[in-house]
Amino acid sequence: MTSEPPPDGPLCPSARCEPDALLIGVVGTSGRVGHLTPAVPVDDSFVTKAREGRAPEKRFRFAQPCVEGQCRHWTGSRCGVIDAALSRDLESQESLPRCGIRPRCRWFAQSGAAACRVCPLVVTDVSAAPIET
Repeated sequence: MTSEPPPDGPLCPSARCEPDALLIGVVGTSGRVGHLTPAVPVDDSFVTKAREGRAPEKRFRFAQPCVEGQCRHWTGSRCGVIDAALSRDLESQESLPRCGIRPRCRWFAQSGAAACRVCPLVVTDVSAAPIET
């Protein structure tokens, strides 16, 4: 039996488009994520509409409670997604983007401001193979 993550625990900023997720950003034409503040709760009707056309995760960014060991990107002690993003030579921004989840963000808790600076460059790909760490 799997236990639910605590409602006030860390949030994964690269979640799937599902009811009860939070919409935290929109992927712009440049491929960068523009963050929404505050984050917007996602309901069934949004999910239905967003699933028309391309995968919603390629157009939007969502957050949900971090499930740690139940996620393919969990390394045993941390999120491998942000570690992989930080290991690449990405052209990050100087200032921190506005963010509706920073106080509860798994990536911010794990890697601080560096995670925030590359966050707009991360687009969720739910069809991708796990990141090799």
